[in-house]
Amino acid sequence: MSRHLEVREVLRRITASARRLLGAEYAALGVPDDHGGFAQFVVDGVTDEQWRAIGPLPRQHGVLAAMLHETGPIRLDDVRRAPAFGGWPEAHPGLGAFLGMPIVDADHDAENDAENDDEDAGEDEDGPEVLGVIYLANKSGGGGFTDHDEELLRILAAHAALALTNARLYERSRELTLAGERARIAHDLHDAVSQKLFSLRLTAKAAAKLVDRDPARARAELAEVARLAAEAADELRAVVVELRPAALEEDGLSATLASQVQVLDRAHNADIAFAADRVRALPQTQEAALLRVAQEALHNALRHSGAGRVTVTLAGTPERGAVLRVSDNGRGFDPGAVRRAGRHLGLASMRDRAAAVGGRLTLDSSPGAGTVVEMEVPGA
Repeated sequence: MSRHLEVREVLRRITASARRLLGAEYAALGVPDDHGGFAQFVVDGVTDEQWRAIGPLPRQHGVLAAMLHETGPIRLDDVRRAPAFGGWPEAHPGLGAFLGMPIVDADHDAENDAENDDEDAGEDEDGPEVLGVIYLANKSGGGGFTDHDEELLRILAAHAALALTNARLYERSRELTLAGERARIAHDLHDAVSQKLFSLRLTAKAAAKLVDRDPARARAELAEVARLAAEAADELRAVVVELRPAALEEDGLSATLASQVQVLDRAHNADIAFAADRVRALPQTQEAALLRVAQEALHNALRHSGAGRVTVTLAGTPERGAVLRVSDNGRGFDPGAVRRAGRHLGLASMRDRAAAVGGRLTLDSSPGAGTVVEMEVPGA
């Protein structure tokens, strides 16, 4: 369960694991919303055809509703005899023996315990947060669920709480990262493309006024229009490339970088090359950070350096980590002067990305000597 970071996949793994572990015919996991229904509801042991025939997601009623307000398990010999039982759709499979276990936020419990240790702390009115509930029905071989089954499910639910919390935090972090990327791209569009287009518009107007009065100057202005249009197109292509999704999960870091370099090489006049050597699979967070740093370094080289050649290399290390290196033969710059002028070229962002995955980023540049950006990540 803990290997997966997508919430939906974690829910599916929890449900399948619970059904297999306790030998149940059916298993389900419900995550409540704030409107009397379920935000997510995952089942195991029911075919896709059966699930479609059952109809819409269940509402929070009957035994399901009771479980969402309990922090302990509910075990029944026959769910149909429970006072809270409210029936089910016609296509729903028949259920008998039942065991339900809440998935409780472990961090919330720890915070409550710390507060209760304080003699001045008041009683916790809200109680622990129920992240979801695991439902099992129909014990294989007949009979009901046992004390041992209940204890097994309690242990599984504790692990599930950690896995589900981690997955939620990961997805939230990814949302914030995507929001930051969108903001950065919007900033690039404003700073680069829109300003180029504004200059192009003014130059075109000037050329139009000079056509009859001074044809020679008009031709010069039109040449400037062509140059600005080409630069705007290059800037726009660079931004579009960054919007392309990186297929890290399917293709891996080396293949994804190679693909991006090929696209950039076709879109720009500079010669852009990529080479990889002894690169092993890395944790997904490290691969994502290396890709983003490579994109940022390439963007800087193509936009600011005037380089005729940019080289990207990715090499494995004996410690099972990796080193990314982006070098160009452009005009270079004084990093200290750039910082003093308040221009960062995304360097802070690259350093933050490297640090977030336990890596290290270095930059070597000087006027007339090109630029080298290097990022190293440790082995897992």
